[in-house]
Amino acid sequence: MSDSSELPKSEKEEEVTPEPEEQSDDSSEDEAAGDADMDFMRNLFSSALGLSSAEKVLDELTLDGVARYINSGKCKNIICMVGAGISTSAGIPDFRSPETGLYANLQKYNLPYPEAIFQIDYFKKHPEPFFALARELYPGQFKPTICHYFMKMLKDKGILRRCYTQNIDTLERVAGLEGDDLIEAHGTFYKSHCVSFCCRKEYSLEWMKEKIFSDDIPKCDKCSSLVKPDIVFFGENLPARFFTSMKMDFPRCDLLIVMGTSLQVQPFASLVSRVSKNCPRLLINMEKSGQVKPMMSLFGFGEGMDFDSDKAYRDVAHISTCDDGCLALADLLGWKAELEELVKKEHAKIDSQDAKEKASENKGATAKASSASAPPEPKAEE
Repeated sequence: MSDSSELPKSEKEEEVTPEPEEQSDDSSEDEAAGDADMDFMRNLFSSALGLSSAEKVLDELTLDGVARYINSGKCKNIICMVGAGISTSAGIPDFRSPETGLYANLQKYNLPYPEAIFQIDYFKKHPEPFFALARELYPGQFKPTICHYFMKMLKDKGILRRCYTQNIDTLERVAGLEGDDLIEAHGTFYKSHCVSFCCRKEYSLEWMKEKIFSDDIPKCDKCSSLVKPDIVFFGENLPARFFTSMKMDFPRCDLLIVMGTSLQVQPFASLVSRVSKNCPRLLINMEKSGQVKPMMSLFGFGEGMDFDSDKAYRDVAHISTCDDGCLALADLLGWKAELEELVKKEHAKIDSQDAKEKASENKGATAKASSASAPPEPKAEE
């Protein structure tokens, strides 16, 4: 499985060709697989013939080197690839941490195996566990993190090309990234659809929230089939836009920032190899991930990150929480105070909105209780 206006106006837009029309999921995925095979063969022959060459862009492979590159003005098309690790400080568990991860805490749902909760065939037969979990993790109960707002700052400064997210919590949207800023690779709760192929009626975030929190299994009011949030389950294709956009975005990328992901789930993980050989790649994570496999490294293929070998020339690993890493980078860029103020202001706005909604709910509940407890008016005598 796991994910939102076009880029800010700049000179680079004049060079960008229009987005191709979306293809069907199957054709896009097949074409992407064919492209990957072609990339593999190109790398093989380039390496064998000694034709591959790459320019070192960073003056040093550190966070300071990345900051100097961004501040140089040469970096105008940043792509962020993010996973569950950017949301853990908001209170949302990641998937694979041994004790605190989501998969390690699903015993109460009596699943045949943890991943079954996101298997489409299991969901169609047993939707109850998924919707019980959805009630715990539903969007609107959490605030975006420092990392989310750092990406919003990249957008505001006109240097974010796109954010590719594995997350389904919609916190990128809450932080201010919009539809064209985002590729929600593993879908989103933002919209839902009837699972019936013949129906596919669309439902809103608010409709789904009402159903989930009333303990109802969401059913289509048109055909009575199940309604599922537009998150990608195991056994489903990724959105067609994922495949069409990656072909356009990654060749133009001049800095790839990877945060909070183990880079274990395909095809998302393979995106790191789609940038040009000159493009620097920064990983901010609690551990190194996405590293090149030894056999692939032997042939000189760019199938993963290379932080430690003698041939390393563009990959930087900053081992920390995503929030701490973004704060450290913002500090080096001279943006730290601006970032902290943005987080403070936006969190206060969310708290104020939540307080208003709770006050309105309490007022409604009180009025309803008063109406229920009031004695019936006596009938007028005839």
